[in-house]
Amino acid sequence: MPRMTAARAAVEILKLEGVTNAFGVPGAAINPFYAALKAGGGIDHTLARHVEGASHMAEGYTRSRAGNIGVCIGTSGPAGTDMITGLYSAIADSIAILCITGQAPVAKLHKEDFQAVDIASIAKPVTKAATTVLEAAQVPGVFQQAFHLMRSGRPGPVLIDLPIDVQLTEIEFDPETYQPLPVYKPAASRAQIEKAIGLLLASERPVIVAGGGIINADACELLVEFAELTGTPVIPTLMGWGILADDHELNAGMVGLQTSHRYGNANFLESDFVLGIGNRWANRHTGDLAVYTNGRTFVHVDIEPTQLGKIFAPDLGIASDAKAALELFVEVAKELKAAGRLPDRSAWAASTQDRKARLQRRTHFDNVPLKPQRVYEEMNRAFGPETRYVTTIGLSQIAGAQMLHVYRPRHWINCGQAGPLGWTIPAALGVATADPEGQVVALSGDYDFQFMLEELAVGAQHNIPYVHVLVNNSYLGLIRQAQRNLDINFQVNLEFENINSPELGVYGVDHVKVVEGLGCKAIRVTEPDQLLPAFEEAKKLAAEFRVPVVVEAILERVTNISMGAAGIDAINEWEDIATEPGHAPTSVRPFVAS
Repeated sequence: MPRMTAARAAVEILKLEGVTNAFGVPGAAINPFYAALKAGGGIDHTLARHVEGASHMAEGYTRSRAGNIGVCIGTSGPAGTDMITGLYSAIADSIAILCITGQAPVAKLHKEDFQAVDIASIAKPVTKAATTVLEAAQVPGVFQQAFHLMRSGRPGPVLIDLPIDVQLTEIEFDPETYQPLPVYKPAASRAQIEKAIGLLLASERPVIVAGGGIINADACELLVEFAELTGTPVIPTLMGWGILADDHELNAGMVGLQTSHRYGNANFLESDFVLGIGNRWANRHTGDLAVYTNGRTFVHVDIEPTQLGKIFAPDLGIASDAKAALELFVEVAKELKAAGRLPDRSAWAASTQDRKARLQRRTHFDNVPLKPQRVYEEMNRAFGPETRYVTTIGLSQIAGAQMLHVYRPRHWINCGQAGPLGWTIPAALGVATADPEGQVVALSGDYDFQFMLEELAVGAQHNIPYVHVLVNNSYLGLIRQAQRNLDINFQVNLEFENINSPELGVYGVDHVKVVEGLGCKAIRVTEPDQLLPAFEEAKKLAAEFRVPVVVEAILERVTNISMGAAGIDAINEWEDIATEPGHAPTSVRPFVAS
């Protein structure tokens, strides 16, 4: 049997499992693994500036293409604890990433050695598995099991902690005989699918709630086929946005308290049957459950059995991988269509599109400072259907989800449940690494942007181009809006007069100078007519210099974005709604007055 260090065996397994890219920061306790990474070749490594950034890069990389598994690497102690946020983000949104950490020698683990922390115990609640490998001979099996776990059932992250002496120990390992473990995914039975379709056929106004599990299962085409066969309107969740194009005749819009459309909520409230596939009934999607569930029959299909009934009890729950379920849904629907047993849903589907034309929010404003709605309107003009949007949290993300358009799976890459500030820049770098010739556009408010600003230097060093739209109101806008309920405006103001950039007034941080100092390009926009030319210029600069390009839009200080605090029937429209076609010129369906 060939002999090699355990670290080299781990690297060989990564390659055999399909890993081609990794993101990380070396350190003393992980250096043997980096030595093996260099000697083994075949894996491109991107040097992050912060290990939390590396974990978000890995997540963006995974989300970009079916089958990708992002790998992040750090040393012992604080490197592992810094990546906990990335692991939490990944498990919350069912994203497979592998986190590899260095560790003190086995004999020193309980002796308060330098940077020796029980990272496996810390990581357990936010991973599918977290293991400190104490015997070098176990390394191949632990890595093999990690990939099996990440791919089986509900996807998620795994952490492997490698003591330095374990990494350096020689073991017997033959890469030529290595085989990945079979992946387990539950599959629906035909009887379950027939019962679900029977409930659908018994309804008059059905909708499909299409979640991120469909994207994870690479089953978007099957979902669209089933919707078209049965004429059922589709409501994508935030994590499922892009499963079918926004301008598809069966796209009924998104639902929720924040990242939703007026017409999406209205369409859902008219429904009497809901088929949820690969979704988790997130609270910001459902709002008040009494409103959400009233008068509706629910079928829930999810890969994780314990997810069924977790939020509310469906009338029928089916534990299944989305692809396995949808293959049967399509098969049964085709048989029913051939037998002439599928009802005509054209009038119901047409009514959803009628609401889509009538219930729109206004985007066209000529105000200076800019209103954020105008920024998204011009983004719709500048960035086409091929664009991959990346964002995380805040009023920028909420408004972007209300007003931007997405046409393809994996083209809205959003940290859904965890929502850590700072996620956007490193995640966008991970996305752009996975799709180096694609059009990647990130969206941040000023606070999200400032959280992990240093990672822009990674894009400059490694020539990772993308466009970053920065909407700057020098405020914690979402928190300020939430504080209205407490009648305070406290510790949410970011403004100050920058002594080095007095032309900014109270907007404080000179993002253009900082971005340029990190080796990237930046454009500042203060007038609405400058937005589209700036976006076009940014695309050219990114292509020419192969670095991130930031377009900073100086916004009015206060804009309240549409959202609700209770049910989806009670959304506050703080700003003007569209009342004529010119108010929403880039909407996917031309505005029609009520």
